[in-house]
Amino acid sequence: MTGHRWSVVTVTYNSADTLRRCWRGEKPYEWIVVDNASSDDSATVAEQLGARVVRLPENVGFSRANNVAVREAAGRYLLFANPDLEVHPDGLDVLARHLDAHGGLVAPQLLTSEGVPQPNGRGFPYATAKLGNRRLWPLSRLHASYRMVAEPGEVRYVAWLMGAAVAGRTADVIELGGWNERFFLYYEDHELGLRAWQRGFPVALLGDVRWTHHWARATNSVRWSPAHTLELRSARTFFGMFPEFLVGLPPAARRHRRAARLIGSPVPASPAEAVPAPGPPAAG
Repeated sequence: MTGHRWSVVTVTYNSADTLRRCWRGEKPYEWIVVDNASSDDSATVAEQLGARVVRLPENVGFSRANNVAVREAAGRYLLFANPDLEVHPDGLDVLARHLDAHGGLVAPQLLTSEGVPQPNGRGFPYATAKLGNRRLWPLSRLHASYRMVAEPGEVRYVAWLMGAAVAGRTADVIELGGWNERFFLYYEDHELGLRAWQRGFPVALLGDVRWTHHWARATNSVRWSPAHTLELRSARTFFGMFPEFLVGLPPAARRHRRAARLIGSPVPASPAEAVPAPGPPAAG
């Protein structure tokens, strides 16, 4: 046992330079790095920066590596944080207060390297919204509300949170079953958010905590790459689980009733004002 309230989990794969850039400084939390068989010195760099490193003999993917760390974590709260995220410890207390009041999952508002808010909160992941997110007109206008940010002083309900920064109470994450290991990389954060809503756990974006995320998505290039293959494979798995976001059946608002009512609205300051959790999710 470390005595820290927070366990921060980072999955690395050839991330040594990024770790050096983003993870210097004091860490008043347990930092667990799970290294997916990097060919660089990611694991050694993480140890030098204060992490407890779990070295995996092969690359098992993002979800499975996160779950390895969950089994190792000693903190009351968990933060899943990408290597390219700058975590400011004073924000952890703010996240903890939200989690104690509301439970579920929460994320800080992420900022680009230039300080611009990054829409790391998202609405329902319709296939057309995903295409619109790639600036495909006119779908980019049709789903303008898909990309969400939270201003200072604001907390907003969202459908799901980008996996670069997701926090929850450790007991809640375990009750949810952790990350879905059917996903090697991509779409696992979509599924986690939707599963949380279905299990009665709200998902929110908190604007008073603002951390820099030096994000460079591997699939932004128009040239086909192994990352595109991984994303396509995960998309097939995801839309097979949630056909309502691809073909519209069953209607998403029926299968995800509570989320449909709350996504985009402010989280009440008092948990007593929040909409109570529903019964079992609708079939289909």
